[in-house]
Amino acid sequence: MKPRLRSPDDRQAALLEQLRLLMRGETTEGRVLRTLRREVLGLTQTAYAELAGVSRRTLSDIERDAGNASMASLDRVFRPLGLRVGLLPRQPELLAELVEGNSL
Repeated sequence: MKPRLRSPDDRQAALLEQLRLLMRGETTEGRVLRTLRREVLGLTQTAYAELAGVSRRTLSDIERDAGNASMASLDRVFRPLGLRVGLLPRQPELLAELVEGNSL
């Protein structure tokens, strides 16, 4: 599968857009991973699972938001995208304050 987005600016824009959707609660971690794997990296599940160091089944489960992946597995699958698993506030107001930088 060839990547649809080729330039570094396009890849970064796609990454940021997916993260915005996630932070607004409009998508899930699994959908973000699937979209970025396919559209930004242009990799199959098998190739990406090998790159991330997880089984294809684990990757598939995470992309479908199924199962109960460990934090270590989640961190491994997001690492090739330059992301790490972390903590964010559940309350939209606190999240907005955090993102805007007004909480410091």
